[in-house]
Amino acid sequence: MAAKSSGRKSGNKSAKNITRHQGRQRNIVKVSQTKPVRSGFGKFIYRIMLGGIWLLILLVPVVIYYAYDLPDIANVKLSGARPTVMVMDRKGGLLASYGDVRGDWLSYNDIPEDLIHAVIATEDRRFFEHGGFDIRGLARALIQGIASRSMVEGGSTISQQLAKNLFLNANKTIKRKIQELLLSNWLELNFTKKEILTFYLNRVYFGSRAYGIDAAARTMFGHSARTLSLTEAAMLAGVLKGPALYSPLRDLERSYQRMGDVLDNMVVAGYISKTTAAIARHRSVNIVSRQTGGDERYFGDWVLAKATKLIGPTHQPIIIYTTLMPGIQDKANKGLQQIMDREGERFHAGQAALVSLDLDGAIRAMVGGEDYTKSQFNRATSARRQPGSAFKLFVYLAALERGLTPDTVMRDSPVILNGWQPKNYGGKYQGEVTLRRAFADSINTVAVKLAERVNLQTVIAMARRLGLTTPIVTTPSLALGTSEVTLLQLTAAYAVVANGGYQVKPYGIIEIQDSSGQVLYRHLPTPRKRLLSDRVASVMADMLRTVVTSGTAKQARMAFAVAGKTGTTQNYKDALFIGYGLKMVSGVWVGNDNSSPMKRVTGGGIPARIWRNFMYRVYLNRDDATLITPNVRPRDKPRHRR
Repeated sequence: MAAKSSGRKSGNKSAKNITRHQGRQRNIVKVSQTKPVRSGFGKFIYRIMLGGIWLLILLVPVVIYYAYDLPDIANVKLSGARPTVMVMDRKGGLLASYGDVRGDWLSYNDIPEDLIHAVIATEDRRFFEHGGFDIRGLARALIQGIASRSMVEGGSTISQQLAKNLFLNANKTIKRKIQELLLSNWLELNFTKKEILTFYLNRVYFGSRAYGIDAAARTMFGHSARTLSLTEAAMLAGVLKGPALYSPLRDLERSYQRMGDVLDNMVVAGYISKTTAAIARHRSVNIVSRQTGGDERYFGDWVLAKATKLIGPTHQPIIIYTTLMPGIQDKANKGLQQIMDREGERFHAGQAALVSLDLDGAIRAMVGGEDYTKSQFNRATSARRQPGSAFKLFVYLAALERGLTPDTVMRDSPVILNGWQPKNYGGKYQGEVTLRRAFADSINTVAVKLAERVNLQTVIAMARRLGLTTPIVTTPSLALGTSEVTLLQLTAAYAVVANGGYQVKPYGIIEIQDSSGQVLYRHLPTPRKRLLSDRVASVMADMLRTVVTSGTAKQARMAFAVAGKTGTTQNYKDALFIGYGLKMVSGVWVGNDNSSPMKRVTGGGIPARIWRNFMYRVYLNRDDATLITPNVRPRDKPRHRR
């Protein structure tokens, strides 16, 4: 009985336990049923947070991957560029630039406030508010990229643009964009906003190889960025969108239109009033002329080499002010090209050169060849060619100094010297002739006899006195110009006669400055040194005029007084004409680089016609010739409608 009683008790306890456990479960169910259910907004926030966590987890390795090969960012001011050399013409226009054009590094306080406002209003209006990248701009760029199914520009802040300009390339890739964001963030963490803007404005590209606002201002407006007007500042800020499109040196009308957009942006941003913008919009800007119309690069290369000799190697930007006159250079290039286009191929003449000097030796124009893009060899300064009868100037000058006169009579007849017999053009002899007639008709036999009469060494000494430095061989043939000379030196020698007998040293550099305006070199006129007596110079000038009026250079005759001398070498390998008028001396050479013969081209032919074509344009100060490929000039500033 006891055992049974004990079993029932145990069974009752188990039943109670089961009942108690079931009660707890019911209570749990009741509790869980009373807990509130998550709303739709809560689910959205939860998912956003969860997605952000996963995005962060995924971005970390991506950032590490693209940050691994970031470029060196130790010094944002280092450029690694070649020193800039800007070559200016006599009027201050830019002829040529070598290296990347970089001006002074301006501090934030040196940068005109108008330029800062123009750039911020146009390029990054929230620059002082964001932390390196603009969420709004980035979202807009992403939407445009999705719509166009390609990476497009847009949304980049000034910090991002600086990062790209300093350290990256312009490739439109995901990698470059991520690295750009990383670098812009680094810039924001390490520099103030003013420092970033300073770096940007001193390094951004404005076209025409100009980097930074000072180089751009000097290239486009001819002065430092420190003195920019509101109109100029707006124009510079407008160029940033596309230097190839909006530079005033390329398209002045489009640049003015873009400038108007920038002024409107400044009004919207609250930097200027509508009235101020309207006044600035109608103000004229002095744009530096880059077009000479001629290929001035031969001259630019020559000047650069001369500058290196004058001041030595330089590691700073320099500006070279030269003697070249853009209008004269234009006429020289077109005058030469027109004749060569018409006659060069027909007469087997492949090349030509021209150099024009003031009476003191300042170079007005220089054409070193037919096409600089095909050959950079300067035939006006570097080519040594035989001058032919143009060398007779020194023979006759030596004779005049010995007391002979234009009326002195000599015999034009065959002569043999050491087995060599000179021949006249045409093979005929005139018998007794005056020196004036012999010189005008360029009679070879008389020139050879005259050189022997006054002594060959005297002739060489005369050539040296007037500036020839090239080797001269002491043989009877030297009277006929068989020793090689450069066109520049020969032209300068004729300038001695043209200016009345005073020394002429050709030069092309007036002054060399660094970017801060410090003078590194300046051409200083020296006391005039007389090389020829007034009588000898006057008589020689008169004989040179006879060559043009009734001698071998009749095709160079003009409506004004002209003097000059032709030169033709054996087998027509070289043909020259050196002449002067209108207070300028110009020399022309025609030939082939390989010294192959031309088709009976004499100095009184193509060279004289090139000289006349050039001087005709100078005389009338106009150029009505039509070139096959006209020079492209920037369009004029548009007229504003009233």
